[in-house]
Amino acid sequence: MSASRPNILWYCTDQQRFDTIRALGNQHIATPNLDRMKNRGVAFRQTYAQSPVCTPSRASFLTGRYPSSTHVHRNGCSHFPQSETLVTKLLADAGYDCGLVGKLHLASAASGMEPRVDDGYRLFEWSHHPMPGADSDDNAYHQWLLNEKNVDPKQLYASVSGFCCAGVPAEVHQTTWATELALRFIDEKRSQPWLLSINVFDPHPPFDPPRSHLDRYDASTLPPPLFRETDLERQNAFRHVSQQSTVAVDPNGSDPEILHDVAQADTAMIPPTNFDGRQVKAAYYAMIELIDEQFGRIVEHLESTGQLENTLIVFHSDHGELLGDHGLLYKGCRFFEGLVHVPLMFMWKGRFVEDLESDALVELVDIAPTLLEAAGCEVPDSMQGQSLMGILTGQKQPDYHKSIVVSEFNDALGSAKEYQPTHATMSFDGRMKVIVYHDLNLGEIFDLEKDPGEFSNLWDSPELTDVKPELLVRHMDAVMATSWAGIERVGRF
Repeated sequence: MSASRPNILWYCTDQQRFDTIRALGNQHIATPNLDRMKNRGVAFRQTYAQSPVCTPSRASFLTGRYPSSTHVHRNGCSHFPQSETLVTKLLADAGYDCGLVGKLHLASAASGMEPRVDDGYRLFEWSHHPMPGADSDDNAYHQWLLNEKNVDPKQLYASVSGFCCAGVPAEVHQTTWATELALRFIDEKRSQPWLLSINVFDPHPPFDPPRSHLDRYDASTLPPPLFRETDLERQNAFRHVSQQSTVAVDPNGSDPEILHDVAQADTAMIPPTNFDGRQVKAAYYAMIELIDEQFGRIVEHLESTGQLENTLIVFHSDHGELLGDHGLLYKGCRFFEGLVHVPLMFMWKGRFVEDLESDALVELVDIAPTLLEAAGCEVPDSMQGQSLMGILTGQKQPDYHKSIVVSEFNDALGSAKEYQPTHATMSFDGRMKVIVYHDLNLGEIFDLEKDPGEFSNLWDSPELTDVKPELLVRHMDAVMATSWAGIERVGRF
């Protein structure tokens, strides 16, 4: 196998914030394996999701195209457009043996297995949601529990109650299942390079890590969510924006509400009206610690079998989690850092630079062209992301990739408490974040250099009177640039 065509281990978590890796500044969480990856590779500290919601974000990083071009804006889509091509299909056509373990989430899985497209995956071990009642019997994780662990999924999850609690043991957890199947795929005999997409459900709510991991965290020692009393009134202006948490509450010191009247599977979408932010954070960190352990098992296996030097590894999440910041939980049509700013790290031993922390502005849409270039494949003209290979190989300076990043929410969420078909767009230039809630006469402008916690909305501030028009024009230009010009011109008229 040529060293120019690496294996690709693509690990994507669900709803993991940017500030959840110890080596990148969070001293309250244990992530030794992700720390090791950071030390042996490149960490992009300013990476932004193209949507704060799963499906449009995943459609973007799997195609290298923005939501305005894929037209995949919503969770719960009836189908994925046949006109869009996944990067995994392009790599399969180029000779890669591609496999998927876990979520895909490009279309609705309301009835049976999620409808597949021409995705390029030979192996398709699909598990959208680990909890019984949320998916059909096609859930490969449930089949593993029944057939290999002799465990009934319904009985296993029967004792898991509430949105923030101890969950199933680590040895039968969906994250562990994903690792077990990943190791089998990696060990298959083949003559061509492989790509494996691992898409675990965690740390998506409900916040239910194994008891063994939850007990490692003392909630009282953790910093509270970002919150000021002014948030209670400030968020009222956004109450009717489509989001899973509509009313801000004080996240400090409240006992978590146990949702006895809500099915356990629904706690993934319906947050409580009262919660203790530190307890939520402890459970969330514990979920990520399990991910770190299982991710580490895969990397160690690659190293012990002599495959690490020819394996490109990418680790990221689809979007973040509000986690009590500003009195809110879960996700929706908001663009706070905790929700749209995500981790992104690459490693390729001997080929990528090591122990590099890049502050360049990066988007998840940039992953697909990066993988194609690394594999020696042509990047299609329709792909809008920009390859990161120059920074990864040290051929370009690590402090600049693009001047502005964009995120969008367009009627994306069917599980909002108060359904509103909200459309909003965000642009961020590394300092000024501009958010427009279209048709609602609402907007937010944050100066993250002076206000990293995003407490002071400058939308109506007199100090921005002269600057605001320029910011809005630049925002409009950035948003319009996400719409692909379309079919190639061959004529003059």
